[in-house]
Amino acid sequence: MLLKNVKLPDQTKLTDIRIEDGKFVQIKPDLIANDSEQVIDAHGNLLLPPYIDSHVHLDATQTAGQPRWNETGTLFEGINIWAERKQTLTIDDVKARAKKAIYRQVENGIQFVRSHVDVTDPSFTALKALLEVKEELKDVIELQLVAFPQEGVLSFPHGKELMEEAVKMGVDVLGGIPHYEFTREYGVESLKFIVDLAQKNDLLVDVHCDEIDDPQARGLETLATLAYETGMGDKITASHTTAMGSYNDAYCFKLFKLLKMSHINFVANPLVNTHLGGRFDSYPKRRGMTRVKELRDAGINVSFGEDDLKDPWYPMGDGNMLDPVYMGLVVGHLMGHEDILNSYNFVTNNAAKTLHITDHYGIKEGYPANCILLNGTNFYDVLNEHAEVLYSIHEGNILVETKPKEIKRNF
Repeated sequence: MLLKNVKLPDQTKLTDIRIEDGKFVQIKPDLIANDSEQVIDAHGNLLLPPYIDSHVHLDATQTAGQPRWNETGTLFEGINIWAERKQTLTIDDVKARAKKAIYRQVENGIQFVRSHVDVTDPSFTALKALLEVKEELKDVIELQLVAFPQEGVLSFPHGKELMEEAVKMGVDVLGGIPHYEFTREYGVESLKFIVDLAQKNDLLVDVHCDEIDDPQARGLETLATLAYETGMGDKITASHTTAMGSYNDAYCFKLFKLLKMSHINFVANPLVNTHLGGRFDSYPKRRGMTRVKELRDAGINVSFGEDDLKDPWYPMGDGNMLDPVYMGLVVGHLMGHEDILNSYNFVTNNAAKTLHITDHYGIKEGYPANCILLNGTNFYDVLNEHAEVLYSIHEGNILVETKPKEIKRNF
């Protein structure tokens, strides 16, 4: 396959890309097509590595309104509703809903996903189902699974044993939820347990950390200290950290020194946290998102996730990473022209660092031929117009081909 006249985001001139045996083999201008080679003329449109959803819950997707709607719009009502819905899970149910969401993600150019899976369920129904989905769709999408203790590690019966069993079943990442544990002491102990278990089993860590407006939620300092002291560094990710939007600046000044030393990653979820955040405020209302701009400017890795797709926490969602990017820029006051042009990094290169896949992710000679061709010459236009993914190519195979919509004006 030969891609002609593509625009790469870090280059001013157009170039060509040859794909052979599922890999990028040549990247340079004016390549001549071989006799039997498929040629796609990009016409100067933007070529990016595939979108990455670095935080989503595929076990709960498509369950909005089941058994009831979250009318208060709070995180905690969502957890309560999910606890009810969880009692009716079957493997076929989870697989069907997850595949529906994944197919939509793939249509929108996503090829890498990190999904949290609730393991506060002694039957492990959701985890069993998503392990099957991971294997069945491995030629379409690379799926990382996080053992996520939705109702706590220490605050749920046999929580530690459930996490240990999830490791044996084959998860890629260990999660936590320290702000939902009964006490701060439980939260600290849960983080130490998770990091220790990850080290023993050579796994990554991704914690739902301080997803609350409470400025006294300080799980992040414990998690970052563990990342620093254990040397796990960027193998550890702090997701949400919305309490940082309520921290005072003096504390944040001290905290940022630790964050930079720890090399920890961050995942913000602009759609869901803007929806859930500030629910207990009258006015002024908090924005519900962590300090993305300040983290980015400090050289700390931040990516964006969708978090929820039509579930008890968020009734919307269409598997399109342009949605969290757009919301994240608006809420985070990241609307400078250069901010917008480069914002694709939140759902591509930054997310690849979070998922620890930089050894096989990116448009480089010798790397797997994974890329998306967008209907626009720059990301400013792509984001503003929610431009189509014209081609999604995975290991040299075309997964999705989209024709731009045609509009006939009668005026």
